[in-house]
Amino acid sequence: QVQLVESGGGLVQAGGSLSLSCAASGRFFSNYAMGWFRQAPGKEREFVAAISRSGGNSYYADSVKGRFTISRDNAKNTVYLQMNSLKPEDTAVYYCAATRFGTVVAGSKDYDYWGQGTQVTVSS
Repeated sequence: QVQLVESGGGLVQAGGSLSLSCAASGRFFSNYAMGWFRQAPGKEREFVAAISRSGGNSYYADSVKGRFTISRDNAKNTVYLQMNSLKPEDTAVYYCAATRFGTVVAGSKDYDYWGQGTQVTVSS
């Protein structure tokens, strides 16, 4: 069992930056690939980024490529999402998730554990 708690959301102006964190409890954090998803009001949850167990591989949605960076610190049981050059369309609740798949995956159905989410609001 893995419990995930996101933090770092907030209100920022367009062009600004935010850094999200997701702290995992439970054993064997490094056994899980991790992902970030987001859900805007009235829209389906969508994939943002994923990182492999070791952190050596990552994958991004086209909409955030070049602006967002996912990373992890297995010693601290934490995964991060650095978000730069934020746009109003990035406004959403951001969720982190853990998967027992050995590689990065983008489908929400492939993830086993989810956090409660943190709100990110980007004003124009």
